[in-house]
Amino acid sequence: MAHDTHNETCICPVKGIIDLISKKWALLIVNALGNHGTLRFMELSEELNGISPKSLSDTLKSLHAEGLVVRRSFPSIPPRVEYSLTDEGLEFRNVILPILRWASRRNGARHHS
Repeated sequence: MAHDTHNETCICPVKGIIDLISKKWALLIVNALGNHGTLRFMELSEELNGISPKSLSDTLKSLHAEGLVVRRSFPSIPPRVEYSLTDEGLEFRNVILPILRWASRRNGARHHS
């Protein structure tokens, strides 16, 4: 039996990013930043009703480390920090939008049944 290698994809090199984006909040943070452009920590927290400050902080750090989110801090009192998507983050958002739309439609259909 011949083994068809054309349909196989090795995900070994991308395991880190797959682990990150498989987390619910990561997708929702990327989408919120894509919707609004730039958000402060508290604005993101309000947008993502139900996320704990620790989860938000940890996920933002991971997204930043992967190059999907840029963090800008401003020397004001109180300190101001803003988050936005990098070009790569915007590209990633375009990739996940169909999944998010599908999930939203599916969730809406399940509540109307």
